[in-house]
Parts: sequence; C-alpha cells; structure tokens
Amino acid sequence: MLNLFIAFLAGGLFGAGLFVSGMTDTTKVQGWLDVFGNWDPTLAFVMGGAMIPMAIAWLIRRRRVTALTGAALPPPPSREIDSKLILGSVLFGIGWGLAGLCPGPSIAALSYGGPGLYVFLAAMAAGMAVAPLLRARLDRTVPAE
Repeated sequence: MLNLFIAFLAGGLFGAGLFVSGMTDTTKVQGWLDVFGNWDPTLAFVMGGAMIPMAIAWLIRRRRVTALTGAALPPPPSREIDSKLILGSVLFGIGWGLAGLCPGPSIAALSYGGPGLYVFLAAMAAGMAVAPLLRARLDRTVPAE
C-alpha cells in the first residue's frame, strides 16, 4: 500500500510540475524547439530543474541496494549509445516537435487538451503497440554493436 501511495504522490507532483512549468502548453514547447525563429528559452530552466534533483538521486542510488520501501532497485540503465537509441531519440524528437507534447505532459493535459490531444494519445498508443514489433525486427536485422 505504501508503494501505491508513493507512486500516487510522485505522479501527482510530476503532473503538477509539468502543468506549472508550462510543459503541457504545446506552443511553449514548440517555442523552445524553434531555435531559428521565435525561440523561447524558458524551458531550459524546467530541464535544469529536473536534471539537478535526478543527478542527486543517482548519487544516492549508488550507495543503496533497496528503495526506501524495502523493494529492490532496478539496475542502472545502459550507457551504450547504439543505433536503436539514436533512432528512438530521433523519432521521439520529431513527434515532440510536431505535437509539442510527449507522453508525460499529454497525460497531465488530459482534462483540458482538446481534440488534438486525443489524436496525439491515439497515435502514442499505436506507437506503443507497434514498438515491440519494430524492436523485435531491429534485433534480428541490426548486428550487435
């Protein structure tokens, strides 16, 4: 039960942070990505505000074997940069630039996002359904790096 409460609390804090920072406003996000036009640098503060506590959490994680709730911690993510990571990053960036949303902010904007948000969510769900199939195909065709 404690795990569910912590997840609820963390998710609520994350969603509130996305809303307050403007990450759920597609025009703000697209303004951040428009570096050669009417660039809006304010989301750099949001990114910095996210990276600093995460860096501290990674330092703390190095010294811990279990979470505060006693559950085992997952292994650290791979630091390898391969073609699948690059392809996924490019696809994510294209979608973020076109829609002005990514998965977290789209969920946070559910209550007021309008029809465009629901098209984005449908496309995101389709992508999530297709991704395992594409990954299996890439695993068969891409040599190990």
